[in-house]
Order: sequence, then structure tokens, then C-alpha cells
Amino acid sequence: MTIEWIAVDWGTTHLRAWAMQGDTILDQAQSASGMDQIPRYGFQKALLDLIEGWLGDAAMDVVACGMVGARQGWVEAPYSAVPSVPVPDAPVRVPATDPRIRAFVVPGLKQTSPPDVMRGEETQIAGFLAHRPNWDGIICLPGTHTKWVQVSADEVVSFRTFMTGEIFGLLSNQSVLKHTVSEGWDDAAFAEAVADSLSRPEQLAARLFGLRATDLLQGQDSGVARARLSGYLIGAELAASRPYWLGQQIAIIGDQSLSEIYAIALKQQGAFVEIADSTQSTLAGLLQARNLTRQTA
Repeated sequence: MTIEWIAVDWGTTHLRAWAMQGDTILDQAQSASGMDQIPRYGFQKALLDLIEGWLGDAAMDVVACGMVGARQGWVEAPYSAVPSVPVPDAPVRVPATDPRIRAFVVPGLKQTSPPDVMRGEETQIAGFLAHRPNWDGIICLPGTHTKWVQVSADEVVSFRTFMTGEIFGLLSNQSVLKHTVSEGWDDAAFAEAVADSLSRPEQLAARLFGLRATDLLQGQDSGVARARLSGYLIGAELAASRPYWLGQQIAIIGDQSLSEIYAIALKQQGAFVEIADSTQSTLAGLLQARNLTRQTA
């Protein structure tokens, strides 16, 4: 089978690429060359290092989403304002590329009140909706910066971002809790912490230090502490995002293990939740973006 185009998901910490024929994956590759790991003028080299074996003499379409389109990325792709379909405009062409590629970057979405932005998630939303026409509800995209997105009539109506994943990383690796939190997990501890934080989110800061105190005084298992830390933070996020998800059908798109954690927390509250395949959603959205490029070429 012949490679027709290359799909790329390029975030802050990762670079993933797929060799595609239409919507069929022929090959895939990934590296740690995320936006934060390469210099401003190193994007093309990082990409070619990964996909060079897929290229021939003719120029190949490369369609990318994610932080590669940020101001500090390969090319700045402007934001489209919500309410909007997830990918309303053709991707932005990267100028002066290697003659073997035609590189394009998908624009992000912005919200003026309250101020918020997304890059990469809009492509996953577009891909999810491509297989679910007329789907209305809430899409949760958990990660370093988790998004809660209201979707209606195939449009993104509004969204909110929570830095829950980044806060978890900072607290578990760079705060006093690094001495308390380690590998491992405890489902009951997580569930208890979610419920406590949902009911009393104002106690979050005290509950966090309580993890350290419990370790010092009672020798709390590090896996239990990790589950409790996650539960407290996700519980506070669910308390703040309750106007989004309460009484709505919810789809979660993200890393499988993290998506399952969010699903457990939401199901505790009686929410109806489905987990969508993250890669499938990303590729379906990138295919939509490629089709827009070809229509306007």
C-alpha cells in the first residue's frame, strides 16, 4: 500500500506520527521531541528524523495538530473563536519546508470570556464528532491541562481548562509531597478523596498537607498517598466543573489509564460516561483537516 499523507500529533512533550493511506494506518512512529525539547528552528529536523523513511521524491502532505502551532512552535496557527465547529478553517501552511513535504498545522480554538485556549484538543473533538453526528453533551479531555468542552449542534459552544495534571506533577515531584507520594495506587483511597474534595473543595490545601502529616505520623503507604493526591485534585476539578457535566452525557478522550480514572470519579457521581479512543479521534480529526487543505489548494 502507498503512503498518501502523514498525520502528526505534536505536543509539548511528545511527537507522534502516522503514515496514512486515506484513513488507514500503514505505519507509526514517535519520539520525545516535543515542543519544549527542541529549539525554535529545530522543528523540521525533528520531524524528518522521525518520518524520513516514509518520504519519496514527490512532496508528501504532513498535517499536524497540537502545540506545534503555538507562538513558540513551528508556525503560529491562529485561534478560531467559539462557538465554532472544532476545525473551521484549513490548516496553516508551514513556509520554506524541505521539498519532500508540504507541512500544515491545524489552528486552535479560543474563548474570550472567560479567557481560554486549546491546541490539539479541537482536532480530537472534530474526529470524535465525525463518527457521532448530532451528538450533544460534554467532552472531557484529561491531561496536563484538562479540558471540559460543551458541544451542541456539532459546535464547540464553550470550554474550561484545569491545570490538574500539571499541579499533580509539580506536587508529587517538586513539593514536600515528593517524600510521600510514589508509585502504586489504591482504588478505595482515590474514591474517598474524590468524594471528600467534591463535598469540601475549600479544604483542598489542608488535605494536601495532611498527606505529608499522615505519612510522618502513621507511615501511610506511598501508593495510597498517590491515589489520595489524585483524588483530591480531580475532586476539586469536578466540583468546579460541575455546571458542565452534571446531568449531561459525557465522553472522555485521552490517555486510556487517565481516562479510566476520570470515568471512575464521574461514575461515583452517577454520571453517564463513555471513553473514546484517543488515537482514533486524533486521526479522524487530522483527516478532516487534510480534506479542508485539499479543498482550498
